[in-house]
Parts: sequence; C-alpha cells; structure tokens
Amino acid sequence: MLDKTRGLAVDCVTYDLEDSVTHGRKAEARHNIRQMLQQPPPHGIRESAVRINGVHTAWAEDDLTAVVRFSHHDYSFDVLQASSLDTIIVPKVHQPSDVCFVADVIRHHLPKRQSGDTTTTGKPPIKLLVLIESAKGLTDLSAICKASPYLSGLVFAAEDFAMDLSLTRTPSLTEFLFARSAIATACRAHDLPSTIDLVCTSYKGAEGQRRLEEECSDGKGLGFNGKQCIHPSQVDVVQKAFAPSQDELQWAVRIVTADLKANQHGRGAWTLDGQMIDAPVVGKAKNVIIRAEACSMDVASAKQRWKGQEPE
Repeated sequence: MLDKTRGLAVDCVTYDLEDSVTHGRKAEARHNIRQMLQQPPPHGIRESAVRINGVHTAWAEDDLTAVVRFSHHDYSFDVLQASSLDTIIVPKVHQPSDVCFVADVIRHHLPKRQSGDTTTTGKPPIKLLVLIESAKGLTDLSAICKASPYLSGLVFAAEDFAMDLSLTRTPSLTEFLFARSAIATACRAHDLPSTIDLVCTSYKGAEGQRRLEEECSDGKGLGFNGKQCIHPSQVDVVQKAFAPSQDELQWAVRIVTADLKANQHGRGAWTLDGQMIDAPVVGKAKNVIIRAEACSMDVASAKQRWKGQEPE
C-alpha cells in the first residue's frame, strides 16, 4: 500500500500513524513509514507528510522520535537531513501548547534543520499542519495560528468535529459553515499558506464525483485553497477545482499587464471590459498568477498573448 503512493502525482501525500493504525500495530507502522522516508522523494509528489497521533495520547512522542531519527550502523544521526519528509500533521489540536510540544520535539532532534540554515542541511525546516476538529480548537484559532513559526496551515477535520458537537453531517454541509469560515479566515489573517478543507466521504461512481465537485466549489468559495483526498480517484477533480481556470488565468494576466501600464501614467484606478479595476482587484489577479504557476500552468504563453493589453 505504501509503495503505491510513489506513483501518484499530488501536492502532498500523508502517511498515517493515527486513526488508520490499530493500537497494537503502531510500532510496525512507524517502522514501515520510516523505511519509506529513507527513499528518494518520488518525482510526482511535491510534499511528504506524516500524521502522528494526538499529543494527548501515549504514542505522539514515539511517533515523532521514530520519523525524525533512526539508527544507522553504529551511530545515530538525523534522518530528516536526507529523508523525504517535509511536514508533520498534528491531529486533535485543541490549544497552542499542542503545537508547541510537537515543534519542540522536532527542534530537539533536528536543531540544525529547524534553524532554517539551508546552507548547512540542504533542506528547509519541517513544517506543521494542524487539524482543527473540536469546539475548543475552533475557539482558540488565533492563539493556535501564532503558536509556532513552523506552522504552515490549518486542516478542517469534519468527522471528529461533528462528533464533538453531536452534529449530523448532511450533503449541504451547512452544519459546518461557521467552522469552515472561521478556519479559512484565521489562515488568511495569520498569513498561513495552506487552508485545507474537509474530506469528501463519497468517491465512488458518478454521484460521488458530483458530490466531490460540489464540495470543492463550496470550499473554494469559502477561502480554502485545497482539500483532503481519501482515494486516488479524487485527486484530479480536486486539483482541477482548486487550480485557476484558463479563463481566470487570462483575466489575471490582462489585469496585471494593463496595471503596469496604468501605473506608468499615474493611474491608480482604471477600467477593463467596462469594469473598474483598483488595487484589491490587481492583488487578486496577482494571486491567481501565483497559484497558476504553482499548478504548472502555462503562464508564459498567457503573458505573451496579452503583452499588448492596455488599460481602458
């Protein structure tokens, strides 16, 4: 099962030590994942992550120790200096101290890598993504977002959140509207780059794909920039939904190109296709181009096509 992930083309693969692993097989799972992380990073996977057990369990520290260190021959050294691990996923984060605990353990084992000095290690620091899955975590979002400089984003875990609040998940997802909006807003407020939406539990057949497409559109509209997948069949739909469309890319390039010329003439606001363009619109267009480049879209061709665009 683990080897199959190496053939995927995805932004991030998460190897799980938490809910998918029974209590009696935690040690075996740690060993298997550690072996995976010692292999060269797969070409199609941009980021490799491990979801540890929650910090309130008896397994969290052993999980972290197992994936950040291992014994080689007769000496011990930092596996992460040469491994493919990029991110630790921290589940059931209820308060800032949960994040601090994980960050401290990693920094203890990997002081050089976590220092941010890539000239020494050749790798950036290990990032943290945290799962928000309780009322307590939701009400302490601001403090959680400021808990560690290694924090790169929040993930909404709907099933545990529903259990905590005794909610019943419905196709409309309206019962999660407040929580999802709060999480997306907190990420933006604290400049966290990753805002990851809930899992779509339907993935089989035409109905599963329709449901997934609706959830992606809904999440993107709330401010999320990614979504958790539980099956490879969901990946293409999610990537297409959260990437800019060709029309969005063409619009963004026209805006940015014309804005450069407008600035040269001292025009802070101008029109395009009969609509007023000002700083917030230009900022949105620049963000679209950044996302398009991250999605390996042909931005250069769009810029070439619209290099003559003038502000109206």
